[in-house]
Amino acid sequence: MATPSDTTRRGFLARMAGLGAVLATPRALLGERPHPLQARLPTRPIPGTDETLPIVGLGSSKPVLEIPSEGTDPVAAVIRMLLEHGGRVVDTSPRTPEIDAEFGRVLAAQEFRDRLFVATKINTEGEAAGMAQMRQNQRLVGGRTLDLLQVESMRDLDVHWPNVLRWRDSGEARYIGVTVSSNGRHDAFEAVMRSEPLDFVQVNYSVMEPGAEDRLLPLAQDLGMAVLINRPFMNGSYFGRVSGRTLPAWASEFDCATWAQFSLKYILAHPAVTCVLTETTNPEHMADNVGAGFGRLPDDATKRRMRELVRD
Repeated sequence: MATPSDTTRRGFLARMAGLGAVLATPRALLGERPHPLQARLPTRPIPGTDETLPIVGLGSSKPVLEIPSEGTDPVAAVIRMLLEHGGRVVDTSPRTPEIDAEFGRVLAAQEFRDRLFVATKINTEGEAAGMAQMRQNQRLVGGRTLDLLQVESMRDLDVHWPNVLRWRDSGEARYIGVTVSSNGRHDAFEAVMRSEPLDFVQVNYSVMEPGAEDRLLPLAQDLGMAVLINRPFMNGSYFGRVSGRTLPAWASEFDCATWAQFSLKYILAHPAVTCVLTETTNPEHMADNVGAGFGRLPDDATKRRMRELVRD
């Protein structure tokens, strides 16, 4: 079922198809500047470890929520496309037990099993409810150790955090972190970053919402925290802003072929970013998103130009 933002993006990609903007592989998306040695997504390190993550991943809220109406084929197709190009990060949040059971069957499929880095969350109030969500997360991934357990939007953080620390210490979660998705909560989030031993932070950041680059992203670098990025397209409103506009010719200077890549390359140009989470139910859109991980990235002067263009 298409949303208005989907329709906007789908229409834009259709208009761009004749220009070669939506092609089958990331190398093709680079047009005249192929990078044959980068057929799989580049990776960046998780600070303080020997582990790396591909720089483009999937924020799965939308495709998972559509499982009751659309089935599991769309989310499986998107994950399949991500894996095909070397991606493996899938971020999720607890839904109803029935929906999570269906999604869990997707993650347990032979083609996906043990190939994904699944970032899970607690997003409820009260200790008992948080513990129940932890068990639901464990069922989602088939009982194995959680790759990443996050407290979503700092919700009841004081209550959940002692248990989250305990689950990391016990080996039930490999990494732990906290998320934020609103500029108005960045000050509170910064205080958490400074006071708690976080492995990961997840923050909202994009060419339309660049506030995190002032303090949060440099702080994550200083403190040795991995960074996941949410809202790269402002929940679809970004495509409404650029709909009907022509991608500037100077975007080719950083190997950018589509408006989706325009925002993603802005994000990936910041050295603190470990992985940007893109949300889609369309495998072609995922291929387009993956294309942002290849080729050149904009410098600071170009990023200022990008912000000004989108703001106009």
